[in-house]
Amino acid sequence: MKIALVGNQNSGKTTLFNLLTGSNQKIGNWPGVTIECKTGIIRGTDHELVDLPGIYSLSPYTLEEEVSRKFIFEENPDIIINIIDATSIERSLYLTTQLLELDTKIIIALNMTDILEKKGMHIEVEKLREELDAEIVLISALKKTGIQELIDRIENRNIRLNQNQPIFHSSIEKAITQIEQTLQGAHHRFIAIKLLEEDPLFASLHAPFMNDMAREITSLFGTDLEELIASGRYQYITALKKRTISHHPPTITMTDRLDRIFLHRWLALPIFFVIMFLVYYLAVGTVGHLTIDFIDSNISNFSAWVHEQLLALKASQWSASLISDGIIAGVGAVLNFVPQLMILFLCISILETTGYMSRIAFFLDRIFKHFGLSGKSLIPFIVGSGCSVPGIMATRTVEDQEERRMSIILTPFIPCSAKLPIIVLFAGYFFPNHAGLVSASMYFLAIFVILISAVIMKKFFFKGKPSAFISELPEYKTPNLRHVLRDVRDKTFEFIIKAGTIILVSSIIIWVLLSFSWRFQYGVDVEDSILASIGRFFSWVFYPILGELSWGATVSAIQGLVAKEQVVSSMSIIAGLSEDVSSSSLIFNSQIFSFFTPLNAYSFMVFNLFSAPCFGAIGAMRRELGSNKRTWLALLFQTGIAWILASLIFGIGILIGGVFL
Repeated sequence: MKIALVGNQNSGKTTLFNLLTGSNQKIGNWPGVTIECKTGIIRGTDHELVDLPGIYSLSPYTLEEEVSRKFIFEENPDIIINIIDATSIERSLYLTTQLLELDTKIIIALNMTDILEKKGMHIEVEKLREELDAEIVLISALKKTGIQELIDRIENRNIRLNQNQPIFHSSIEKAITQIEQTLQGAHHRFIAIKLLEEDPLFASLHAPFMNDMAREITSLFGTDLEELIASGRYQYITALKKRTISHHPPTITMTDRLDRIFLHRWLALPIFFVIMFLVYYLAVGTVGHLTIDFIDSNISNFSAWVHEQLLALKASQWSASLISDGIIAGVGAVLNFVPQLMILFLCISILETTGYMSRIAFFLDRIFKHFGLSGKSLIPFIVGSGCSVPGIMATRTVEDQEERRMSIILTPFIPCSAKLPIIVLFAGYFFPNHAGLVSASMYFLAIFVILISAVIMKKFFFKGKPSAFISELPEYKTPNLRHVLRDVRDKTFEFIIKAGTIILVSSIIIWVLLSFSWRFQYGVDVEDSILASIGRFFSWVFYPILGELSWGATVSAIQGLVAKEQVVSSMSIIAGLSEDVSSSSLIFNSQIFSFFTPLNAYSFMVFNLFSAPCFGAIGAMRRELGSNKRTWLALLFQTGIAWILASLIFGIGILIGGVFL
């Protein structure tokens, strides 16, 4: 039996899916966390459960709504489980009224009723069940209660179909009935209503007599039918709410108390900055920095030991160098930063699961609107702090097409996990006493760059208005340690796998280009290598950023297009082959990179953090933007902003003597 799980964003849908299937899915507290359909088998049964994207209606306004509706009509699930957040029941029931118009068995899972009681409201469940003429099961996805009853209800299979009682004005109901009589197949009432709303999905079913109906009804009420039907739903829901929900004096919850602080008009923004500073301070500063030297020295010792063992086994000099100086040094240079990444993933995951991130999106919405964006654009930026690829995909939650394209282009500006090795390497070496502050400055600079870039794009490229941002703020929750650790584990393994594939191949290519001349002579001086000559050809581009014609820094920055981690990996290999550098943390002791100062190190960081993203993110941009032309323009815009900003930082620093650093 195929079962679809449908509900609003932040209703506890993904948590319920995890409880029913036992699978590990992403748990978050902002809209857009579920982008693709996920499937699993309900524990103890052979029933397939499909977790559809979080939606507010079955109207085709967003990609999520299109995905959900397409699944319902094409896959024909046997049962739909509609999870409702009891704390925002009025908004949740809008989707429910649409689902009950389908010829599909519906089970309503009423979630978080315990929290509703604390807010001074009580749902008369039997009365609600009678009014909706639907199966209702009380659950708490967070406290894991009511789950077995829900499974038992599914197994019982004796689920009644809704009788489609009228909820609209009599003239609309009459039109719906007349249209239903002309339809064949299933879901008559739902399709009839969509035809009145002129839904493009059912345009082929539109008959001329419907135009007369529409004109007659709109002339009667003085508004278009789509708005009239939406108003009818809300009028029905408001009346239903009055009949089924009683009120008593509310208790002040912990969420109410915390929101007085975290959503305070003047304190919210400073608190956000402090929290993000602490995140980077922990990841790059105190705790994270303690692990680098230990791991780095062990990788260096392992590399030297492997080299000696290979030579002892009569391996050729070039093969021993390839494995020790190319593969181990290149991949190892990136793996040094895994502990810092784990700390970063842990902090971000905790902020997500507590419900804090959704409040930041809500609060920053009014600020973003001044720059042509909305709070919905913040969601991809938050997701992008882990990896730009899912961040770019998360822009699907933005309805306005132009704002969505802006968000796609701006999301890679956020420092992702792949950029953390660059931040850690440069901040830790050149700013040892202020590594956390310098690292956090990259995040705050990213916000500044995003806002300024949004103004530029709005002025010259995109003219639309920012979309409305409507979000239900979830209750603050204690992080589920098991889910948080699984999230950290999954992201960490994803990073390690990337280092074991893309970084591995790139490291081999860098070693080959660095070890051979154009005449394919092995063992040449690195200054005479293929890589050095390529770097010299492009090094003039980076002169305004570095104040030096450095081929090593140039090729390392270009390698960042493959993967941002490759910047550090490439520098480690170049430094290791140019001189006897035993550790990646001693990269700047090599002659090739000895020209770096705190000033040009900071400007080099800025360029690499804001220039065109890795190949994976570029591919995601191409899919979401929908054309090669838009993608190339986006890459030129990103790299242009990065080059100008980095050059300005270096130029201004030179003018004032680097005093501010």
